[in-house]
Amino acid sequence: MYRSPSPLSEQTRSAVSATLNERLADGLDLHSQIKVAHWNIKGPQFAALHPLFETFAVSLAAHNDSVAERAVTLGGRAYGTSRHVAKTSRLPDYPQDTSKDLEHVRLLADRIESYLTGVRDSRKVAEQHQDTDTVDLLTGIITEFEKHAWFLRASLEG
Repeated sequence: MYRSPSPLSEQTRSAVSATLNERLADGLDLHSQIKVAHWNIKGPQFAALHPLFETFAVSLAAHNDSVAERAVTLGGRAYGTSRHVAKTSRLPDYPQDTSKDLEHVRLLADRIESYLTGVRDSRKVAEQHQDTDTVDLLTGIITEFEKHAWFLRASLEG
């Protein structure tokens, strides 16, 4: 561990940095999957979903950056190469031959919900270690991406 301005113990900082790196891998994977959907979507909902997917991707990129920077601020490292992400992401692979609009919606809703499960797990680690700053960071991600998942699920109802 590197020196950190955080008053948390090295053991705590190490545990929280490790879980943040797990979420970074999932987040980078999800970002790439959202971009695949954004690039390849076809169908009657194209005009609404194409920019919506881009909004999700931009938001997630900012959150990924915050997660990585928090891990480093705590004295850890941020691991985010595509090879590392491919080995460690817990998200299911994205079927890249998908083109139909509502199939992309379903696939992304499933993956966002899987991502959220991991973020909630990481928040529990931060709570157990009384790292309220990381809890706040992860709560913000959860709040925003629960809304995104709701948008997608609402698009499938009807």
